[in-house]
Amino acid sequence: MERRMKFGITLSNRGINLGITTVKDLLAVADLAETSPHIDSVWVGDALFVNQRLDAVTLLAAVAGRTERVLLGPACMGSFALRDPLVLAYEWASLDRLSNGRTRMVACSGGGSSAAWTAESAAMGLDPVDRNKKMIDNIHVLRHLWTTDGAPYESAFQKFDGLVLEPKPVQDPCPIWLATNLHRQTREETPMGGSEFALKRVGRVADGWMTHSVTPEGFRKSWDIILGAATAAGRDAAALDHVLYHHINVGADKDAALADSKRFLDLYYGANYTKERLESWLTYGPPADCIRHLRTFRDQGVKRITVRLSTMGDVTAQLRRVIEDVLPFVDDDRRGR
Repeated sequence: MERRMKFGITLSNRGINLGITTVKDLLAVADLAETSPHIDSVWVGDALFVNQRLDAVTLLAAVAGRTERVLLGPACMGSFALRDPLVLAYEWASLDRLSNGRTRMVACSGGGSSAAWTAESAAMGLDPVDRNKKMIDNIHVLRHLWTTDGAPYESAFQKFDGLVLEPKPVQDPCPIWLATNLHRQTREETPMGGSEFALKRVGRVADGWMTHSVTPEGFRKSWDIILGAATAAGRDAAALDHVLYHHINVGADKDAALADSKRFLDLYYGANYTKERLESWLTYGPPADCIRHLRTFRDQGVKRITVRLSTMGDVTAQLRRVIEDVLPFVDDDRRGR
């Protein structure tokens, strides 16, 4: 079995609002990722009025204009169901052109039960209970406009005819992935990266999958469900891709690395995370510890991980530790550093 992993970097574009990063810093991280043979993708967070940050499509366009190699995508597009799909189809096709076919759309419905989340949905004319249905419908609208000219489209959410979208994406098909979230069933079962319904929907509808905060075993179990659903739907399961959304902090002192990540993630998400919660989506400590931890995902079939540099310190220095002291050795079982 081919086990060689691919790695991405997730830019902290919410940090602009929090005063912990700048546009210049974000683009510098993207530049460094582009030069590293161990990084194959750059991802950015996305939201609208909840968990506000620099717009994902705009930031990805900026990164596309200064890179030539790395894949580009949202991690994940929480505003996907709220965006006008006709406009988004145009914007994303343009981004795929700007990047010469390097995009990976990752759709998700967003989530939450806060007043802000409910107000966001209402302001955009969408009942919160319909966000998942609208997400799937938006996927169909994008694919329709990218692959047909002038054909009618009608659903519970959209109706149009006679439209021709130009330019179309470079990629044909232009990939659309789905994101799912950790799903805990019972204490006896391995928590999966989504409910069985959500995972099977990935296999039936999407070209790839993103998840987070799942154990290596939970990832494997979830991926098997996705592949099974794809096969049952008559799709080419081998063509599906995936990425684990993760965090990392490489430091000689393991406790200090964890404390640094907690400060960052608590601020970034406005939370007070427990050690258990942090460790569910974080690799941290000396390089050897980080290498061993990432290998546990590799050994369960994870093909790609994208990491956010969860540090309040020097992000560039942290990235250099990641790409020089950790990533080159994950697939080399003779090296533990």
